[in-house]
Amino acid sequence: MTARIELIDAAPHQTLTLEFPGDGVTLQGRVRVPGDKSISHRALMLGAIAQGETRIQGLLLGEDPRSTAACFQAMGVTLSPLEDEWVTVQGVGLGNLQEPTDVLDAGNSGTTLRLMLGLLASHPDRYFAVTGDSSLRSRPMDRVIKPLAQMGAEIWGRQNNRLAPLAVRGQALKPIYYQSPVASAQVKSCILLAGLMTDGATTVTEPSRSRDHSERMLRAFGADLVVDADACRVTVQGPTTLTGQTIVVPGDISSAAFWLVAGAITPGSDLVIEHVGINPTRTGILDALQAMEADIALENPRTVTGEPVADLRVRHSRLKATVLSGDLIPRMIDEIPILAVAALFAEGTTTITDAAELRVKECDRIAVMTSQLTQLGARVDEHPDGLTIYGGTRLMGATVDSYNDHRIAMSMAIAALRAQGTVTVQRAEAAAVSYPSFRQTLAQLCGLL
Repeated sequence: MTARIELIDAAPHQTLTLEFPGDGVTLQGRVRVPGDKSISHRALMLGAIAQGETRIQGLLLGEDPRSTAACFQAMGVTLSPLEDEWVTVQGVGLGNLQEPTDVLDAGNSGTTLRLMLGLLASHPDRYFAVTGDSSLRSRPMDRVIKPLAQMGAEIWGRQNNRLAPLAVRGQALKPIYYQSPVASAQVKSCILLAGLMTDGATTVTEPSRSRDHSERMLRAFGADLVVDADACRVTVQGPTTLTGQTIVVPGDISSAAFWLVAGAITPGSDLVIEHVGINPTRTGILDALQAMEADIALENPRTVTGEPVADLRVRHSRLKATVLSGDLIPRMIDEIPILAVAALFAEGTTTITDAAELRVKECDRIAVMTSQLTQLGARVDEHPDGLTIYGGTRLMGATVDSYNDHRIAMSMAIAALRAQGTVTVQRAEAAAVSYPSFRQTLAQLCGLL
């Protein structure tokens, strides 16, 4: 039987077809994934509010960082075109963002909107309106609005101030000690950014440790920061001054995750993913795949601009089912859709719990992964906070939908590598949010370019 993958864009309407004999394809070669999305956002934001020039190498040129760049350009920040290997940001200095003449549009980027709110709320006597696309406007913002309100912020929005569009009137904020009910780097980062302009110490604690890119980068830019990793606590002392830096952005492990799973589940595969960030707050995907007995090796480990980096080699292996839960989940929350695909080819039943956060991502990823994998013939049970995935089911051709979620689009494409028949992925253009060259790289690794 011939296997075929069709990736269909909604607008403009176009189709990329990958066709190869058998029920799969061998993936071979070396690849570099786009720059880390989380680090790219933070480099643009901190460069914008620092004094002097910030130079960024390897910035992710996807839609989400472009939304961040456009918002700060609208507030008087000068950036070089987001087209070259190096992007420069001319910082305006903390507290000097201009009041924009129009509504700030964060697009599909929750990171842009949530982190930016901390900065906007702390600019006294300036008015801002912020919005996003239909997906972002349906995602809850109260998790950052509530702590900002405790600091004295004035923010209004739809549905009792939960949803964008949002209106912000900047204030002179006061520092707080905030115990976050969720482990969320977006919540933590928003409060820390707001604390940069307060008079005193702003502290955030979490139930478990979330990714720490903000802490690393704030220190690099000169912020007075104290981190207690064991207590999951971070304190920033304001007011402060940030100074422009040179930032080298490593490859995004969330993007590398698709090739790690593709290599692990596809017989005969041997891939090397180069220059990937392996920050310990982000390597839950490696721990999960190693628990499933995937053949993954870290080669050439090194440190780049304060972030640990390595080349990741993955070869096909016989995966085993596992249980994924607890403190591991915040360290791999974005990778759970592709991990669900890996679990389809593991021996036994994999259970994922404590992942209710997936309900409020670009789409309800628990419900959507359940429905779309079921379309392919998989056995998946949906739970309020996770999934049960039964391994060993043969996937068949079908039409599935990305629901305009970049990680769903790419997860479906990787699952299609092991399906018999034609798998059609609707609205596949969503992948460009974090991985503009995904389809070209997929064709290249399949030996079709």
